[in-house]
This record gives sequence, C-alpha cells and structure tokens, in this order.
Amino acid sequence: MQAESLGLAVAFTAGVLSFLSPCVLPLIPSYATFITGMSLDELQEGDGRGRRAVLTHGLLFILGFTTVFILLGASATFLGALLSYASRWVEIFGGGLLVVFGLYLLGVLRLPGAGREWRVHVADKPVGYLGTVLVGVAFGAGWTPCIGPILGGILTLAATRGSVAEGMGLLAVYSAGLAVPFLLATLLIDRFLGAFRRFRHLLPWVSRASGVLLVAVGVLLLSGSFSTLAALLARYTPDALQKRL
Repeated sequence: MQAESLGLAVAFTAGVLSFLSPCVLPLIPSYATFITGMSLDELQEGDGRGRRAVLTHGLLFILGFTTVFILLGASATFLGALLSYASRWVEIFGGGLLVVFGLYLLGVLRLPGAGREWRVHVADKPVGYLGTVLVGVAFGAGWTPCIGPILGGILTLAATRGSVAEGMGLLAVYSAGLAVPFLLATLLIDRFLGAFRRFRHLLPWVSRASGVLLVAVGVLLLSGSFSTLAALLARYTPDALQKRL
C-alpha cells in the first residue's frame, strides 16, 4: 500500500463520516423528496417507477456535488504544486490545519465564524434532470460548519499530492464515500428511517470520530510519517492486493 492508497482510504472514510454527520444524515429524507418531487409515502411504497426516479435523480444529484468536489481538489492540488519547491513546508502547514480542524470537531477549539451556516438554500428545485444536477452543485458548494472541516481536511491532504490528477482522484473518492450510502439510503428509505431512529443518539460520536481521523492524519503529515506509515502497511498487505492497489 503506497501513500496514495492510504490517502484514498482516508478520503473514502471521511466521505462516509460526512454522510453520517448531524448535518447530512437527518436531512436525507428531505433531499430525497426534494430531488425526486415525490412524497415520503410514495418513496416508501418502492414500486418500480419510484425506484427508477430515485436512482436517476440520485445519480444526477451525486454528479452535481462530485463535480464541485473534483474541481476543488484540482484547485487545491494545483496550489500545492505551485509550492512544490517547499513541499515539506506545505505538509507541515497542511498537517497543522488538519489538527486544528480535528480539534474543532472534537470540541476542543472554537473557530471564529465556524458557527455560521454557509449552506446554499434552494427554495424551489429547478425543473427537470438538469435541475437535480444544479441542486447537487448547490449542495457541494455550500457547507454547514460540521461538514466543512472534514472537506477542508481532505482538500488540505489533496494540496500535498504530487499531481492535479491525484488531487482530483482523492476528492472523487471522498465524494464516493458520501455518494454510495446516500444512494442506498434513498433507494431503501423505509429501512433508512428505521435505522436512523435507532442510531440517531450516536450522531455526536460521528463528529468526534471525524476529529480523531483528521488529528491523526495531521500528526502524520507534521511528523513526515505519512509515507512511512504507508510503507509499513505495505509490508503486511498481500501481494495480490498490492497489485490491485
């Protein structure tokens, strides 16, 4: 497992934690009804037509926010590439930012302005499939405070990558971590609602887990041990799996 593979694993985990965060998880039914134009009862009936609508609009919604994330990843990596002559300092600065973001999610630090809401509000969905893509773009472009640090952390990690393609790939994987459970939750909305009622009391721990992840990666970057850890993990990775990585 190389540093790139470890970064992808971190990015996907961060995407899943973003989905599970208190900013996104409770709003899944609202997003599902909004992008499909169907009521919650219609979604729960789960007939063939309804599932096709959920799948189509869900994929278009994902396309919207994935496009935003990939462009952000390209921009962050491009900026990091401009500072390639000082790559070690970029890692140190990025690691420091990750630790700050992580401590914020853990409730240890308060960041000025972090309590403000930056989410883009769309009062009425634009008509048609293009409208669903635009709603996804709005979702990706405007973030609430408890998700922003996670995304910021992955963008910081992207800035330390060696090429723009690597940074874009990192954000694409982050997006997949958010997209896969979102699509499953909307397709299986009835089961999602039941599971959410049982596990909603655990949501505060998601932010704490996100904070621990960001602090851990930040410390690795600060100490210059990110690549060292990847090399160590590679020693215990089966050869067949390494070839796939």
